[in-house]
Amino acid sequence: MGDSATLTSVLESQASLLQEAALALPHQFSQCTYSLGHIRQAVYLCLTCVRASPSSPPRGICSACSIACHTDHEQLELFPKRNFRCDCPTRALAHPCTLHTTLEEPNEQNTYGRNFEGVFCRCGRPYDAEKERETMIQCLACEDWFHESCLNLRERPSSREPTPAAEPARDDGASDASSSGLPPPLISADDYDALVCSDCVRKIDAVRRVAGTPGTLMVVRSSSNEPWRIIGMDGEREATQVDIESKAPNGTENVTQTAVNGGKRERSPTKGEEPVAKRARVSPEAESSSPCLAPPQDPRVVGLLSTLDKTSTADSEPPREGKTSDRYLGSGDVFLTEGWRERWCRCKKCLPSLQAHPFLLEEEETYEPPEDPDSGLSLEELGMRALQRLPRERAIDGIMAFNAMRDDLMKHLRPFAERGEEVKEADIRAFFDARIEAIRSKRQ
Repeated sequence: MGDSATLTSVLESQASLLQEAALALPHQFSQCTYSLGHIRQAVYLCLTCVRASPSSPPRGICSACSIACHTDHEQLELFPKRNFRCDCPTRALAHPCTLHTTLEEPNEQNTYGRNFEGVFCRCGRPYDAEKERETMIQCLACEDWFHESCLNLRERPSSREPTPAAEPARDDGASDASSSGLPPPLISADDYDALVCSDCVRKIDAVRRVAGTPGTLMVVRSSSNEPWRIIGMDGEREATQVDIESKAPNGTENVTQTAVNGGKRERSPTKGEEPVAKRARVSPEAESSSPCLAPPQDPRVVGLLSTLDKTSTADSEPPREGKTSDRYLGSGDVFLTEGWRERWCRCKKCLPSLQAHPFLLEEEETYEPPEDPDSGLSLEELGMRALQRLPRERAIDGIMAFNAMRDDLMKHLRPFAERGEEVKEADIRAFFDARIEAIRSKRQ
């Protein structure tokens, strides 16, 4: 606001500020989440507290404590983390918690990855919101953040220093737009629903088994001279007949199922190909179990993941042996398209891996503070609501004091109206400074 302003412009500015505040902080931040236990919630890293205790491991705080307890501290938003309990009221942080005043023991069950050191992505670059211009995407499993260039979605910027600053990523882990000033990504945010980084792909059998199959996108190439390309797109789907032997009611029939994939699955042996007497005996339970419906995987993807298992870094390229058409190069990351939770095979071989990672089967609930009923209300409405909560005598005293101040303000402004002069900010400040001085004089 300038040195002078009209009443209309002041009211418009106030309404705009109220709207911005309601959008930025629509929730109540009056309760620390420590009492809720280990939940998935937005986590913040207090850099001020980290620097104050360099010998102690970094800790995280909840959104309420980030506002109520660490207001004037430098913080870094880590976004949602699962199974996390707020560290603010524990002995692990020297700064006292103003919301949960009981001092608690450190949270031993919390997991503190490299994000809690301000480091993100496999490249290990420290995150600086003022400089970072590359979009970053969150892994569904480990919840680390990765640059699009490190996922081979675009070529890396010509210079890695200074660190190029991310546009705010969506809380679902997918970027809204391409990085500022950089080419568009190979896979846009509309093409996939979730990312699973290479390390997690190779640790979770259920994901590893379907990597590169339809709906499970990967970015690969056959040689370093070729451009990156996508495998697993819906356009690559090809219906192939796959014989899956199952026990029919009469015990003699085979059931043929159609598998959807870019490659072909080997046919299961039939009665004509192998005598019944030579077949291995299996228990009735095994015979009656559901067959594995995971789509057949490209051998080149299997080879890529196996090679990455042996390399020291996830984005190292495999040794250049054999024909380029017989191998894939890449970092091994997987992009799951919409509806991926419904596509899992739930046979006895696949289900245990899924159950060990519940977020693969059901969408997780992320805690959000309760909505603030006062959000978006004007100062007048907030004042009336506060007045209604006061005892009757105090409310009457408050109304009388407000009316007296109003009358004095009108007397202060009347000469300006009579002279046709514009009321400036300094004139208003002079009125309230005089009232404050008068109150101080009475108290002395």
